[in-house]
Amino acid sequence: MTTTARASIQHEDDRTRVTRWDFEPGQSTGRHVHAYDYVVVPVTDGRTRVIGADGTIGVSELRAGESYARPAGGEHEVVNAGTAPLAFVEIELK
Repeated sequence: MTTTARASIQHEDDRTRVTRWDFEPGQSTGRHVHAYDYVVVPVTDGRTRVIGADGTIGVSELRAGESYARPAGGEHEVVNAGTAPLAFVEIELK
């Protein structure tokens, strides 16, 4: 699937990139690989379907303000699997 969610870069310098992602139900980041370690800060509550490089599907419940971090190298696609708009901020550590 191609990117249908809206990505808005809020800040970028030589150490970090901060991107806000906004998704309507069913919208997707498209398949991508994370080049950097990153932190996700949910802005809204919501549910995502995460499709791994091997086709596995996981479902995550996001809660506004409950952050999580992941290492570089992950390959996946993130889809808003809920019925309401979803937003999160992604902070990449270059």
